Amino acid sequence: MAAFLQWRKFVFFDKEAVTDPHDNGKKFVLPKGISASDSGRGLIVLGDMEGNIWLVTRSLQLTSFQAYKLRVTHLYQLKQHSILVSVGLDEHGIHPLVKVWNLDKRDSGNPLCTRIFPAHLGTKPTEVSCLSIHENLNFMAIGFTDGSVVLTKGDITRDRHSKTVTLHEGNSPVTGLAFRQVKSTHLFVATLEKVYCYTLSIKEYPKVELDSHGCALRCSSLADPSQDSQFIVAGDECVYLYQPDERGPCFAFEGQKLLAHWHRGYLFLVNKDVKSPNKAGFGGGEISPSEKQLLTVYDLDNKFIAYSSCFDDVIDVVAEWGSFYILTRSGTMFLLQEKDTQTKLEMLFKKNLFVMAINLAKSQHLDSDGLSEIFRQYGDHLYLKGDHDGAIQQYIRTIGKLEPSYVIRKFLDAQRIHNLTAYLQALHRKSLANADHTTLLLNCYTKLKDSSKLEEFIKSSETEVRFDVEIAIKVLRQAGYHRPAVYLAEKHKHHEWYLKIQLEDLKNYQEGLHYIGCLPFDQAESNMKRYGKTLMHHVPEGTTLLLKEICTNYCPNGDAVSVDRGQVNKANSEEFIPIFANNPRELKAFLEHMIKVDPCSPQGVYDTLLELRLQDWAHEQDFERKKHLQVEALSLLRSDNTVFDKALVLCQMHNFKEGILYLYEKGKLYQQIMHYHMQNEEYGKVVEVCKHYGDQEGCLWEQALGYFAKKEEDCKTFISEVLHHIDQKNLMPPLLVVQTLAHNSTATLSVIKEYLINKLKRESQQIEEDEKKISQYREETAVLRSEIKELKTSAKIFQKTKCNMCNSPLELPSVHFLCSHSFHQHCFESYAESEAECPTCTPENRKVMDMLRSQDQKRDLHDHFNRQLRISNDGFSVVADYFGRGVFNKLTLVTDPPGKTVGSLEVNLQRDILIHTRKNN
Repeated sequence: MAAFLQWRKFVFFDKEAVTDPHDNGKKFVLPKGISASDSGRGLIVLGDMEGNIWLVTRSLQLTSFQAYKLRVTHLYQLKQHSILVSVGLDEHGIHPLVKVWNLDKRDSGNPLCTRIFPAHLGTKPTEVSCLSIHENLNFMAIGFTDGSVVLTKGDITRDRHSKTVTLHEGNSPVTGLAFRQVKSTHLFVATLEKVYCYTLSIKEYPKVELDSHGCALRCSSLADPSQDSQFIVAGDECVYLYQPDERGPCFAFEGQKLLAHWHRGYLFLVNKDVKSPNKAGFGGGEISPSEKQLLTVYDLDNKFIAYSSCFDDVIDVVAEWGSFYILTRSGTMFLLQEKDTQTKLEMLFKKNLFVMAINLAKSQHLDSDGLSEIFRQYGDHLYLKGDHDGAIQQYIRTIGKLEPSYVIRKFLDAQRIHNLTAYLQALHRKSLANADHTTLLLNCYTKLKDSSKLEEFIKSSETEVRFDVEIAIKVLRQAGYHRPAVYLAEKHKHHEWYLKIQLEDLKNYQEGLHYIGCLPFDQAESNMKRYGKTLMHHVPEGTTLLLKEICTNYCPNGDAVSVDRGQVNKANSEEFIPIFANNPRELKAFLEHMIKVDPCSPQGVYDTLLELRLQDWAHEQDFERKKHLQVEALSLLRSDNTVFDKALVLCQMHNFKEGILYLYEKGKLYQQIMHYHMQNEEYGKVVEVCKHYGDQEGCLWEQALGYFAKKEEDCKTFISEVLHHIDQKNLMPPLLVVQTLAHNSTATLSVIKEYLINKLKRESQQIEEDEKKISQYREETAVLRSEIKELKTSAKIFQKTKCNMCNSPLELPSVHFLCSHSFHQHCFESYAESEAECPTCTPENRKVMDMLRSQDQKRDLHDHFNRQLRISNDGFSVVADYFGRGVFNKLTLVTDPPGKTVGSLEVNLQRDILIHTRKNN
């Protein structure tokens, strides 16, 4: 009884007497003399002592039919079929009869009886004690008071398809039968003394004796799958549960049991009230009218009593229409209506029975939201009691439903860092943590200085990462836990964070450089651009080597086998030059390596290398070394990879004479070469330049003469040599030569005497030749004028005898021209381009006409050009347009070679352009 009292009692059911809706709400009265009952398929089925079977519908309508002539002893209504099996007596002294009824079919208004057969196979009449039928209609077991059990195998609704055997024999009356169907089919058999189990799936029907304690009649039942379909036997001291092969748990429910049923997860036990006298015998059903029974409803899973109440003369407890009904011998039927789950939970909450509420909610299959709310309330209860450890465990169970800030705020305010850490850990395990949660958890670890937990958290396996790794790295770095932060960054391939911590915090430059060398090409390139200067400062040699690899054919360290041979990964070497700002020696080695390995390196590589070589040359004191550096610089200049302008600026900055002169020569800047020698007063070099390049640029001699003329030193030798070349090539007018030399105070007349004599001789000879030509032209002009006059005033006599085209004798018809050319008519028609022109004179005449037309066009073009310049707002666009049309193709913008005169049209165009440009400016 002590064990019984330990179970808490609740009132989870509402009891009320059933009223008859057809009789103004009066109490519903059961038929008299009920001897058997069952329920199923929407009906409560009753049998009475007069052989009638009553059917009670949900609307409490009663119908009956005569099933037996004497009385009904047993009823079994199948739950999955509209089949009712009854046992009763038609006459005294014979075996009870089993009848199978199909409630869906009718025979004269009554249910159709599909089969009738004797309950026992023997000759001696035996009373039936219990009945059970398998839901698949293939097994039926009947227990008798003589201890035997008869099994019918096959379709129980037909005689032909079934077979009946005696399964069990014994001396003790059979008190309970139940079929269990899981993987195999079993039949539990309870007697007054023992409990057995038969395996019906095996042909021999093997038997297992489960216990040496039995039970009274109607004190056994079969649990539902929630209790693993165990066989329940209610003894006077305990309630036992059985598996097919062993006895299971037992519950110490004391008291004489009169009835045991299992309905919808509850165990219904009817006990004899302890205040009543003990008068029950084997049948248990023959109870005197003065006795009371105690109905107790147990929840075996959650270990509490759901309901308990006393009733007068309980006949049976049946479950139908979602409720439970207690049938009493007085004719009253009571309804037990289970309270809804929320009501039951509220009752438990009021008593702070949260553990029981949780178990109840689970057994009632409450959804996760409902369970979470119970966990929250339980957690709040424990928190208020000061049980923070227990509270946090309940809050952990709310993860995914309850907002984490609700819990975090509580434990932050209470400074319960340990409990908060446990909650945040669980939040991460369920992958529901955000960045703030990760930050808070790591701060908790660092505040608690719990290095082991911190290490365990960050070293979770790759597939179990349940936090934001980047946030974790940031927090650990800020807290000074650099080693764990580096571990996380390396493990999860957060390369930027790894390098930032190694290089900026830990100053592990060698490790950082090695790590970059193991990265894929794109990431290695970007990180070298970011950290290259720092690494170059601390690890110059290793950094230079890595940069050489990145800019040639990069292969990550330890990954040479997996690299695609057809793919070349190389960066732009010019972009890494700033990294070497303070390391010129390494920069020079890097650049020389690049132009050696990759001659097509970017232009900046060659320019920078040239600058470095020139710097070394300028600062070198050793003569031999300086000469070697000069050769190196010149070799770079002579390559096709230097840009003229940049190279010239560099050479001028470092006063690299050989380079400057080479570039002037390469760029055909002959005047610049001469000016360079003039600045250095290298007179012989000036003359040499004129000799070498005077043919390409004749003005060099003129500039040399002007240069020497301005010198106050004695330069007679050089002046004489220059005058000799000017005289030979007729580069300057004598007057200009004299004016030029007049500026030199040391130059005397003897210097130009020979030049002037030679010049005057040639001029005299030219005058004589010109006078001869003038006389000749005058004579020719006089002859032409006389011919013109003769043509205009007198007749022309054609005396040609041969055709000027074919040289054959002329024959009529013929064609004659005033130019004295004559042709056969057919020759003229074959070769003449125009009837008015002589075919022989046409080419010369056309040249003359073209020259005349050209002069006219140039005059027109000049006028049109001036007009466009005047009316245009943008003179440069007009000039550009004329350039695009090739108008100025013959115009030379540099000094024209000596002896070449510029046409008047070109001069005028130049003048007009200059004037218009000045106006616009």
